[in-house]
Amino acid sequence: MTYIEREITIAIKKALKEMPVVVITGMRQTGKTTLLQKQTELIGRRYVTFDDFAYLEAAKLNPEGFLTADGPLTIDEAQRCPEILTTIKREVDKNRQPGRFLLSGSANFSLLKGISETLAGRAIYFTLHPLSYREINKKISENPFILQFFQTQKIPARKETEPITDEDILSGGMPPVCLGLVQERGLWFKSFEQTYLERDVRDLSQITNIIAFRQLIRLSALRTGNLLSPSEIGRDAKLTTATASRYLSLLETSFIINRIPSFLRSRASRLIKSPKMYIGDSGLACYLAGIQNLVDEPLKGAMFETYVAQQLLSIIGARCPDAELFFWNVQGRNEVDFVIESQGKCIAIEVKAASRWTEKDLSGLRAFLSSTHNCLIAILAYNGRDAVPIGEKIWAIPVSTLIS
Repeated sequence: MTYIEREITIAIKKALKEMPVVVITGMRQTGKTTLLQKQTELIGRRYVTFDDFAYLEAAKLNPEGFLTADGPLTIDEAQRCPEILTTIKREVDKNRQPGRFLLSGSANFSLLKGISETLAGRAIYFTLHPLSYREINKKISENPFILQFFQTQKIPARKETEPITDEDILSGGMPPVCLGLVQERGLWFKSFEQTYLERDVRDLSQITNIIAFRQLIRLSALRTGNLLSPSEIGRDAKLTTATASRYLSLLETSFIINRIPSFLRSRASRLIKSPKMYIGDSGLACYLAGIQNLVDEPLKGAMFETYVAQQLLSIIGARCPDAELFFWNVQGRNEVDFVIESQGKCIAIEVKAASRWTEKDLSGLRAFLSSTHNCLIAILAYNGRDAVPIGEKIWAIPVSTLIS
């Protein structure tokens, strides 16, 4: 299989020239190991994986000796030996050489149970999301639409693009599925779920009720794109609010879900307002929700929005480090699906799964524009082909153009 270059590599290469420790995290099976082994700029590094019992035991028995070999070191599945981070911290304090350690794993190290010290000030973290629309279509050499707009504040010219298909959403971005390497995606996702429950969850935390935890994952998929309420989802899963909150944090730690905060004028308030929750991959979300066909599916809009969230997070993480992703909601009145803020300016995005829209679809965008002086443009991201102006500072942009 031909290796598909990942967009995050651009940021990783820059980071390796500045920071002594670079950490790549992300959901399992998103391609971290393939990136470390196939990316041209990373091949020359010494590579070890803690999936290999011999390397794992050597690191546990003699961490100092394990780390002092010549040359830059890449450690895959580093979360399986969390105690190595303390030794890395000491080594970096003795020799702060850029690019010395490149770590990868399927969990957020700063949240892992048992790690008493972080690599604050010594490491920079990147998340490898599932394959994006830009990566699958081999367009990462082009500047993203979003980045171009923030740079020029003009709608960048784009060739006519094809609408997003139901198959795009059902397949998502997990490489074996979206690249057609498996014949039955349902079986692959089932295996993914089983491995996650049987291995990753047990490595991260003691789950006393694995059945309830599985139920909570599926309930999360049914609520993707909605406000996150631990008490409500806990009630439906027959869990206490405290247990539901702990389980949701575990899902976030392992990148199964992403939380997107509310956009408010007060940054302190953003920490209080309930976030929205999205499953990290639209294909996984469809599987967990029991969706095999999106025709006449009531949750199609939510799955489409999940797909867009997945793409925006990937682009922002790889190419727009100063940008942040939010949503906007005035309870009971108006809502905007996504707000991207960068250097004091923002753009608002309302997602529409259909190829047509009505005036009602623009109400949230108009309300946001009237209340937010630093909003550069409001975009109705619809599943069509043409970019057209539809009002003052309001454009209808094809979703495939927005995420290109």
